[in-house]
Amino acid sequence: MPASHRLTADRPSAVVFDVGNVLYDWDPRFLYQRLIGDDRALDAFLADVVTKEWHFQHDEGRDFADTSAELVARFPHHAELIAHWGPRFNETIPGAIPGMDDLVGELDAAGVPLFAITNFSHEFWPPFRAREAAMFDRFRDIVVSGTERMVKPHAPIYRLALTRFGLDPEEALFIDDRADNVAGAQAVGMDAVRFIDAPTLRADLVQRGLLPAR
Repeated sequence: MPASHRLTADRPSAVVFDVGNVLYDWDPRFLYQRLIGDDRALDAFLADVVTKEWHFQHDEGRDFADTSAELVARFPHHAELIAHWGPRFNETIPGAIPGMDDLVGELDAAGVPLFAITNFSHEFWPPFRAREAAMFDRFRDIVVSGTERMVKPHAPIYRLALTRFGLDPEEALFIDDRADNVAGAQAVGMDAVRFIDAPTLRADLVQRGLLPAR
């Protein structure tokens, strides 16, 4: 393993981030509250039509043209609203989680190798990545579930990422907001923490020797 990845034998030396709800706030409500003025109608549309379960198909690699056609067939009266999901997906991600841009910059300045594993559509990722180039240009590599057609929390995506990143499991600290994704990383031998907020994460990074205490 390249020496540049190693700090000590018993500590991770690289950080592997999730993207949604760790680096960036994500919620379909940010888009649809602009399109649906009534709160009850908005809640019903998000709960019954463009559900997170439906969207997960995009993370698994399905095309929006196919998933939206199926959804419109079920909810034809919502066809216009459904159609906005793909071309306006960036509007579901308004910006970075408070403190995370600074924390990523601090890690980068310290020379810590940065990577990411994200459950994200192969279609929606490129325009989002382009919009947020200032953040993601700091990363050495990012594994996108929709491109690979494998998703967290299943072991194959973590193993693929470790191979691609050139890391042994014990060299990687994985950070995700979902407990099942954290457990999935731990199951393949990675150190992993559940994301709460930037200050809590910084304390975790200090504890592991990846950043200095203030």
